[in-house]
This record gives sequence, C-alpha cells and structure tokens, in this order.
Amino acid sequence: MDTLTRIRAFIDVVEAEGFSAASRKVGRSKALLSKYVRELEDEIGALLINRTTRQFSLTEAGHIYYRTAADILKEIDNLADLVRENNQDLKGRLKVSAPRAFMDAPIGQSLVDFAGAYPDLSLEIVAEDRFVDLIEEGFDVAVRITKLEDSGLIARKLTDFQVYVCATPAFLEKHPPLSAPQDLSSLPFIIDTNSRSLNTLKLTAPDGSPLSIPIGGRIEVNSPTAALRAALSHLGLAVVPNFIAWDHIQNGELVALFDDCMPKDRGIYAIYPHRRYLPAKVRLFVDYLSNWFKKSEQCQPFRQ
Repeated sequence: MDTLTRIRAFIDVVEAEGFSAASRKVGRSKALLSKYVRELEDEIGALLINRTTRQFSLTEAGHIYYRTAADILKEIDNLADLVRENNQDLKGRLKVSAPRAFMDAPIGQSLVDFAGAYPDLSLEIVAEDRFVDLIEEGFDVAVRITKLEDSGLIARKLTDFQVYVCATPAFLEKHPPLSAPQDLSSLPFIIDTNSRSLNTLKLTAPDGSPLSIPIGGRIEVNSPTAALRAALSHLGLAVVPNFIAWDHIQNGELVALFDDCMPKDRGIYAIYPHRRYLPAKVRLFVDYLSNWFKKSEQCQPFRQ
C-alpha cells in the first residue's frame, strides 16, 4: 500500500473527526482506515491519533502532520486538475463562501447558473457574512463585497459596487432638511453590525479628502437586507449596497442621500488562496462569474 493512500486515510479520519464517521463518508471499512493510519504511524515513527473508545483527538505530532499533509494533498489534486483542464468533464467538489446578502439578491443567481452549467461539479455554498479563513476552513474560493485590502490571497474583481445612504421620503419629511453630509449624524440609523466601521460613516468630501461621520440608532441588525426592510418601514436611515437598494431607489420608495460623497473604491471580488497550482475548478468558477457579471442585466444599472 502506498504512502499517499495512507495519508488520504489519515486526513479523511481527521476531517470526519473519527474512524466510524470517516468510514461512512468515504465508503471504506473502519478496520481498513485504522490499518492505514496505523501503518502511516509506523512509517513515520510517531503516534498521530489518540485512540480511545469514546474520544477522538490528535497528538501534537498529528496536528503538525495534518496541516502539512493536507496542503500537500491539495497541491497534488490541484496539479491533477491542471492536467485535466482541457477536459470539459470536470468533476469534484467546490466549496464557496458568499455573503448572505449576495445570495439573497438577484446577483446570487450567478452561483445558481454556474451550478447548472457544470452539473458534474458538486457545489457547496456557505452563505454567511463573516470573513472566513479560506485555508483553515477548507474553502476553495470566496465572493467578497468590500474595499480590497492587502492580504496573502489572490483577488479578481467581478464588478463595481457601492453603497447608498437611504431613507424613505416619509421619514425625511419628518426631519429638518439635510444640507451637508455632517447633518446625517443627527438622524437615527439602522446599524448593520457587519460593517467594519459600524458607528462611523466613511464618506469622501467634495475636495477628495476622507470624511468620517459618527452615526447611531436604536436598531442594530447583522444583515443589509434586514436594514433595508427597516428603512422601508420608515424607521431610519440605512447604509445598503446598490444591488439590493437600486430598484427601491428607482421606483421612489427610497431616496439616496449625498450620493456624490459615497466611496467609489468598492467592488465584488472572487478571492482564493495563492497556490502553486490553481485548481481548474477554481479557475473555471472565477472565469464564469467574471463573464456572468459582464453580461448580466442585473448588473447593468451599477455600471451606469
């Protein structure tokens, strides 16, 4: 039995958190997996897994070996994908992180369309608003809506994106007119706790200098969609992305305030780890989304 098979068995057991669970997941007997792991331990001369009847845990050596071995196997699999890249019959599993607001908006159709275009690929979409650790949590790629910051990850811009400060006409009629962006601090906001600035609205002054305005309100949510709903219910101002606010602004339900002061350095990006061999399935996914955003009618208003 070759070392690579033993390593794969060890990784399957670690990621399933036990021999029984790994056996069910990969379709091999518990005894066979145990045999492979034991042979691997004998080969390297170190105990990797503490075995008890009720508890599963890695030894210190096991933790070290798992991290490195998982990276090596991923590179081997990526290299195999690269060789098969010209073969349209791509198979495998693609784990994608995307914000919930992205998935709930019309542009979330991009991921659905990708799944339909490549039925032989298994697509796992994890929709949550936190910034996941792609490498530690095993994600192949992430869709992020952000101002791009320097990191060890590779980013490809899919489309432009900006936010609006919005309120309903009825809400604005109940308050004094706003003559300058600084006046916004006097009005209640629906605070989206996903925002990194949270209680500070970061704008750009007419002269191009940064402008920070303190904001607050009695309602806090961790969803831009929920913030939008609260704003539509006349409960305050909301800072919401264009891809969920655009139609409401166009039909007059919401008014966008000081749009010329809103930052224009945001975008929707595909983010993936830097690897020597980029998996063909990741390249395919990113290329597909890039073309989708270029052609989709959903994105046309944002590019005007």
